[in-house]
Amino acid sequence: MHIDELLALAKTQKSNPNLVLTIPSGWSQGRTAYGGLSAGLLYAAAREYIEQERVMRSNSTNFVGPLIAEKPFTITVEVLREGKNVSHVMVRAIQENKTCVVSQICFGNSRESSISVPNQDTHNIASPLRDAFIRAAPKVTPAFLEHLDLSIQDGGLPFSTQKSSHYHGWMKFKKAPAVFTDAHLISIIDAWPPTLLQMLSAPAPASSVSWNLEFIHPQRTISGNDWLAYQAHTRHAADGYGHTEANIWDKDGELIAISRQTVAIFD
Repeated sequence: MHIDELLALAKTQKSNPNLVLTIPSGWSQGRTAYGGLSAGLLYAAAREYIEQERVMRSNSTNFVGPLIAEKPFTITVEVLREGKNVSHVMVRAIQENKTCVVSQICFGNSRESSISVPNQDTHNIASPLRDAFIRAAPKVTPAFLEHLDLSIQDGGLPFSTQKSSHYHGWMKFKKAPAVFTDAHLISIIDAWPPTLLQMLSAPAPASSVSWNLEFIHPQRTISGNDWLAYQAHTRHAADGYGHTEANIWDKDGELIAISRQTVAIFD
């Protein structure tokens, strides 16, 4: 099932608050739904409650519990506050009467300001090479990778006993979305393995605990076929938890998003 179909369903939640959704197994990672997609679905539902002039400024998602693929769930949307310039929305994915994923999203109008500090971060990641793609392999890689291309330019495959704990590379959808939206951007950013898994010598479970995204505006139009650059580094890891930061650039080298995650590792 293409991501456009799933996002289109989530967008109908406002007109159908009792909407029941199911994420197919092809979008799973283990028994749970792929976290990027679940966050993207919550955003798609929330977007319908806010006027289009207000763009997403930040999105903070907590993965409270497993959202199981192939099982029905519902989405609830609560507009916490709608001020003159900024709106705050809380969205939840609820399965079997349990909150599984919750996102708090901030939307804001653009305003005239005398302050302007241009982004100075750039990257020198080499163009994506097909022989550097993470290959989808049944029972080895997450099922959702059948929908995405990830090209590692620096960093190692999970469980390959690397000394590095960073990733530099590129990402895109295998089948281009009809129109690339913020929901697609959220959905693809989380596709990369946790930076720490490459340091392990054998498979071990890992899961995102919290995920914070910040978005740089204005943005150029992103085509569904565009490669997006990704550069993630581990800031700290100890006691079974890792803290990572990542920058995401469009194909022209413009910074479009900043990602921060707390990841639990069960080695």
